[in-house]
Amino acid sequence: MTRSFLFVPGDSERKLEKALGVGADALIVDLEDSVAADARPDARKLAAEFLSGKDNVWVRINPLDSEDAFPDLEAVLPAAPAGIVLPKARDGDDVANLSESIDAAEMEFGLPRDSIRIMPLVTERPESLFALGSYRASSPRMSGMSWGAEDLSAAVGATRNRDEDGNWLPTYEMARSLCLLAAAAAEVAAIDTVYTDFRDSTGLARYAANARRDGFSGMLAIHPAQVDIINDAFQPSQDEIRQAERIVELFAANPGAGAVGLDGKMIDRPHHVQALRILEMAKSQ
Repeated sequence: MTRSFLFVPGDSERKLEKALGVGADALIVDLEDSVAADARPDARKLAAEFLSGKDNVWVRINPLDSEDAFPDLEAVLPAAPAGIVLPKARDGDDVANLSESIDAAEMEFGLPRDSIRIMPLVTERPESLFALGSYRASSPRMSGMSWGAEDLSAAVGATRNRDEDGNWLPTYEMARSLCLLAAAAAEVAAIDTVYTDFRDSTGLARYAANARRDGFSGMLAIHPAQVDIINDAFQPSQDEIRQAERIVELFAANPGAGAVGLDGKMIDRPHHVQALRILEMAKSQ
């Protein structure tokens, strides 16, 4: 599982090279919000060059209904990114349409079929919140879902999206929860959104720990200083791993049981599923 996805502006060669050494599980070369419109042609070329020969480097293109989306794809798909981050996705049809474009590129450039994945950002438009169930069967390429609050709050005219203590206000907490549930329904990773105050390491650590508690398997980052904190939050502790191993071993020894006793408590199948997930998270690091 991927714990940390670090956004890097696609128009900065210096920042791209620096990002390789900060320990992020994945990089997202950004061609959307962090790149001015007149800088995008050069950013596409730089992104394509940067992708060459690298693993787990994704690209955030511009929204599918923008004039920049397909020039973005034409530039970066031949370089075989690990995946495409799709901003401002409206519904599963957007993912399906993007998948068709990637199908054609993989065939044209001799890339392995279904090797380029898709992660949509699914709550950045108000209408998208009413279509989150549509992602479930949209494409086998979809390996994760994430969400965003900044575009959503701008779209609804809100003056802020967090309260004085830094907690999400109800509209955005709802969007976060719906993304988590939609990802679970689609059986893909749920990736929590960015923590925008990159100077607040204490707040980030608390937020990332809560994200893992709630069921997210990773998080987006906007600054290199956030990466280690996020990675630590999503790394199971040795105590968790040992307990998960005990649960898995117990069910292996009792294959027909729906529930078994462990340390005076009844452990049932949901505990087994969670234990397997913890071991998978530990194994992937």
